[in-house]
Amino acid sequence: APDWSGRLRVMEKSSVVTLKLEDRGSNQLFAACPIETYPGPAIEAVTDSSRYFVIRIVNEATKQRAFIGIGFSDRSDSFDLNVTLQDHFKLKKKEDEISHETPSAVPQLDLAFKEGQTIKININGRKGNDQAKTKPKPKSTLTGNLLPPPPTTGSILPPPPVGGIPPPLHT
Repeated sequence: APDWSGRLRVMEKSSVVTLKLEDRGSNQLFAACPIETYPGPAIEAVTDSSRYFVIRIVNEATKQRAFIGIGFSDRSDSFDLNVTLQDHFKLKKKEDEISHETPSAVPQLDLAFKEGQTIKININGRKGNDQAKTKPKPKSTLTGNLLPPPPTTGSILPPPPVGGIPPPLHT
């Protein structure tokens, strides 16, 4: 049996990710694990199981640190934590790369029209002045997935009897 069980929340504030371990009933903070990189020293997956991790919890007031093991009863919850952290840090890396790019490194394209340049656009396969010619619309028919109209009230058959012998029809 575990020494403690509760809720784990993945929080991000100002691009800093923190795992918060909260008590189940009171939702009070039990421990916090700030994560700078993943995988990294703050959280590491256990090599022989996909459900367990070692995390470094930090006391914000005293800056004391301790390593504890956490485990998930359901493998999919462990997978979700792993993927969430990977996605966050992949996005953060991409954002850093974009912010460090210089505008001169990106080639500038001149997409403006040149003097006297024109373009021709065909819409719905029409060309030039064929817009005056319109095709007649086909008349709608009851084909395909359309249902026939409901029967008139006089032609509804009574439900079959329980005994299996149908009653005579009254017309």
